[in-house]
Amino acid sequence: MSLPFALPGLTRTEAVADALHRVLAGFDHNDVEIFKSAFVEGEDVTMEIRDETNMPPFKGLSAIVDKAFGFVSKLDTTHMASNIRVFLETDDKASLVCLVSAQHAPAGQAKEPAGPKYLVGAEYEISLVKESGAEGLWKIMRWIARVQWADGDAGVMKPSTE
Repeated sequence: MSLPFALPGLTRTEAVADALHRVLAGFDHNDVEIFKSAFVEGEDVTMEIRDETNMPPFKGLSAIVDKAFGFVSKLDTTHMASNIRVFLETDDKASLVCLVSAQHAPAGQAKEPAGPKYLVGAEYEISLVKESGAEGLWKIMRWIARVQWADGDAGVMKPSTE
């Protein structure tokens, strides 16, 4: 099933939060198009994961798609966002913060009761801009994920050497 990018009837606040929902749906449904619809195109967009790995930020949509989506979408995942707070700064700029719990399992192993799983709790801080044009979707310009805790098999999050 292909997920729609634009949803009718959303309030401004809901439309801002929908960028987050498009990202998470992209990960969980392995849908690169809805994932990309949530980001500003080009090299100005950044994604930063702050955890113990000290991974450098992903700069540019191509790096975000290649590194973040390219890895996470190969796993079985469920990302659940809560405590979403949206701040409308201007007509075309906004920010949001939220908490996300993300369950990760190797592809095809999520339903195995004793299978490897990795659960992560993070706080997201996201800056967004509203695109001009007919759809007027809100797009992520900067995304910081601060990992607060993790539980389970961290090996799930290591790229396969196959």
